[in-house]
Amino acid sequence: MTRPLVSRRGRLALLLVAFWITVAFLASHGDVRQIFLQRWLRVRAHEPKAGESQVTNPEPDIQQTTLTGTLTHNMTPAVLQATDRVNATFVTLARNQDVWDLARTVKQIEDRLNSRMHYDWVFLNDKPFDSTFKRVMTSLVSGEAKFGSIPSEEWSFPPHIDLERAARTRQRMKDQGVIYGDSVSYRHMCRYQSGFFFRHPLMMQYEWYWRVEPGVEFMCDIREDPFRVMADKGKKCGFVISLREYPTTIPSLWEKTRKFIKEHPEHVVKENMIDFISDDHGVSYNNCHFWSNFEIGSLSFFRSKAYIDYFNHLDNTGGFFYERWGDAPIHSIAAALMLKKSEIHFFNDIGYYHVPFTHCPTGNKLKTDLRCYCSEKKNFDWKGYSCTEKFFDLTGLEKPEGYELESN
Repeated sequence: MTRPLVSRRGRLALLLVAFWITVAFLASHGDVRQIFLQRWLRVRAHEPKAGESQVTNPEPDIQQTTLTGTLTHNMTPAVLQATDRVNATFVTLARNQDVWDLARTVKQIEDRLNSRMHYDWVFLNDKPFDSTFKRVMTSLVSGEAKFGSIPSEEWSFPPHIDLERAARTRQRMKDQGVIYGDSVSYRHMCRYQSGFFFRHPLMMQYEWYWRVEPGVEFMCDIREDPFRVMADKGKKCGFVISLREYPTTIPSLWEKTRKFIKEHPEHVVKENMIDFISDDHGVSYNNCHFWSNFEIGSLSFFRSKAYIDYFNHLDNTGGFFYERWGDAPIHSIAAALMLKKSEIHFFNDIGYYHVPFTHCPTGNKLKTDLRCYCSEKKNFDWKGYSCTEKFFDLTGLEKPEGYELESN
């Protein structure tokens, strides 16, 4: 019988020596000790409680990139901890039949970011959510999933609307082939997103929101917490795609806006970004807007007197129903007039797709670092119909390396 090379007592002694060497090493290397503790705490924080299911998210060591795509320093996802959160929530307006399209989207955000941060998620519907929707979303969201109903008075025709005139508008737009031109529910949605979502009781406890729609895709790792970026940098409006609105849907929106500016000059701030939305310094609207199906922003901005006054002014004109005003140009015009240009932020590093447009981070190295699966050939940012290059020019931001190759 062959004797073991090391006796049981010898193996125990070696283990004790290794243990004390590790303790001494951690004691003398604060940075390593910090990473070790963060990883241990993260594992403990993700241990499921009795009876709970758990969404797993393997997190290899990565390198963090800044939002402009410049490589900075080595770090691991463990640095992003739930303790670093700001007072924020995701928010989604959805129907029960959206459950599976939305499930894929929610899972992507959880895998790319939120499984480390555990932000809450507010789901809103003009009808009660069914048990399937609640079960699926609750199982996917690592924070608290909250389900709310929209009051009927916020999803219906206001008393001052001439229903026959509104019906004639819908028929005319249908005949003209205007997208959603004959839709009543689309108009209710645009009015609700313009003036009410931020005042829903479930939203009132939060300071920041990230709007997410069913079926959109997030195609890259999200290495920095966008809420924290907004808060720390003094931003109030964040976007990834900008473009021009269909003029036939908003023929009188700028006329009504100019009247509001004349009546409330106090709501227009200095250092605004009116030249983003107008090529003649306010005489006309160039239709540029931030696409609102992706929005990260300050709820205090929408709850401000300036924005509420603007929404009420527009709502009283009936333009949501006598035309087909969208929430995107309304949010964007308000931001351009009521925020400083330094308070509006472009997220280059969040890969995003909503039919039919893609925002793919500019720069192959950045896309590789973020493990993106989008193609630069489909990046909309630098195409002719996009307004993003105009945003860069007005704000003095340096365009990302390689943008010229994506402009054709």
